Amino acid sequence: MEIKLPDYLKYTIIILGIILLIWLMQMFKSVLVPFAFAMLFAMLLLPLVHDLEKKVKIPRPLAILLSLVLVVAVLGMVVWFISVQVLSLTSELDTIGNNVGDLVDKVQLFLFNKFGIVPSNRSDLVRNAIGSLQDIATSFLGNTISMTTGAIAAFTIVPIFVFCLLYYRDHLQQFMFQFVAKDRRSSVIQTVTNIQQVVQSYISGLMIVIVIVSLLNSAGLLFLGVKYAIFFGIFASILTIIPYIGILIGALLPALFTLAATGHLIDAVLVVFVFMFVQFLEGNFITPLIVGSKVSINPFAAIVALLVGGEIWGAAGMILSIPLIAILKVMFDAYEPLKPFGFLLADIDDVAPKKHAKVTNWFMEIWNGLGRGKRKDDEDQNKAA
Repeated sequence: MEIKLPDYLKYTIIILGIILLIWLMQMFKSVLVPFAFAMLFAMLLLPLVHDLEKKVKIPRPLAILLSLVLVVAVLGMVVWFISVQVLSLTSELDTIGNNVGDLVDKVQLFLFNKFGIVPSNRSDLVRNAIGSLQDIATSFLGNTISMTTGAIAAFTIVPIFVFCLLYYRDHLQQFMFQFVAKDRRSSVIQTVTNIQQVVQSYISGLMIVIVIVSLLNSAGLLFLGVKYAIFFGIFASILTIIPYIGILIGALLPALFTLAATGHLIDAVLVVFVFMFVQFLEGNFITPLIVGSKVSINPFAAIVALLVGGEIWGAAGMILSIPLIAILKVMFDAYEPLKPFGFLLADIDDVAPKKHAKVTNWFMEIWNGLGRGKRKDDEDQNKAA
């Protein structure tokens, strides 16, 4: 017997359900975040595992282990490089501290000459700065210990989750079919395939973009003579996995380091200009050409997803926000009652009528006509011969 509820009651239940879902996501964050990363890595590694099983005839457990070892080796090399660079960077702290002191004196002298602001006692400034640094160091140490513990747990749990998801993928597929009628299983398989393609396109494209952006960043910083240019270039490119915000953080750190190391504002401005130029290339040429329209989410939806993901799961939620909302869009497009939400999330260029479609068709007709004319001339020449 179907129970009909008033619209206001249905909407109230939906809102309460969303609130309950967000609360559960925050409550079980320690389990859901590694599981979400594991699902992404499992979908990314699935083609490699499948090729190892079918083409190389490697048993499934060994194929999964080889794929995991490859991923862990690449990530380990990146972590090792960043750690070495950070340790080397700490040796510059004394020089940076002296340069910061000289920069403070120059700023105070400029303010006194231009605006008559009496300079503060430098010793007081240094004492306050040291006190602030001690507080920051204490907080940073606590956060580092917490993050290290979480990272160790993540590196332990995520590979286990990935192995289980890949090893039991046939069983999980049969489990999913238990909830779907036989006449609808083909559409479910197509939806799952679309989700897998979206995730694979996003992650693989993002990796290629990170490599290209790191090369461009490093080349620009090396041209300016910035110390640790390769480290800052790679670090900023890795932060591009956090949309819109990551590139700002990645540009701010080398700019402040350059300002503190050289004491010249123009050097920091040039560093920021390099990152702005690379960001322009990445946003308008690199990412559209590599990733294409596989993850066709409009910027407004991406920003909202970024904020919501950061509020629920922190930095991990910001990283996961774009691929998760892309998965939701695929699911919305596959289910008829939810298609309006898929339309809302879609990029406007994908749903708006093409303004230049007639011109493009006209050029295509001319091109095809020229091709037909050339083929006719060739046929006439062959007949004459």
